[in-house]
Amino acid sequence: MAPVSDHDADDGATGWYAVRTVVRFPTESAEAWDYEERITLWWARSFDEAIAQAEDEVDEYVDLLGHGESAGLAQAYHLVEPELTSGAEVFSLIRRSSLDADDYVDRFFDAGGEHQGHTPG
Repeated sequence: MAPVSDHDADDGATGWYAVRTVVRFPTESAEAWDYEERITLWWARSFDEAIAQAEDEVDEYVDLLGHGESAGLAQAYHLVEPELTSGAEVFSLIRRSSLDADDYVDRFFDAGGEHQGHTPG
């Protein structure tokens, strides 16, 4: 995996880290895969340690399910709040784009192939 951290300058600070990984699963179609984005929390001394723990967990997750594989992405975020509480920010990724808001959401988050439900209203 090619680890990516949000702020390398913060590396070395013990605390909670959220790590986003991606797992891909085969489908009935030979031309498509299902991709699952997962964010897991890790108590670690650094970005590298948190990413290593998350990578180990992804391997265990895939083994437990009996299919799938890591897509080779690990992105870490060092939580700045000392305690986990309702509303705590557990992951942040900033992406620069020239797309307007609707097109951005459609391209990266609502492209049409997501397995998701909808809330009433």
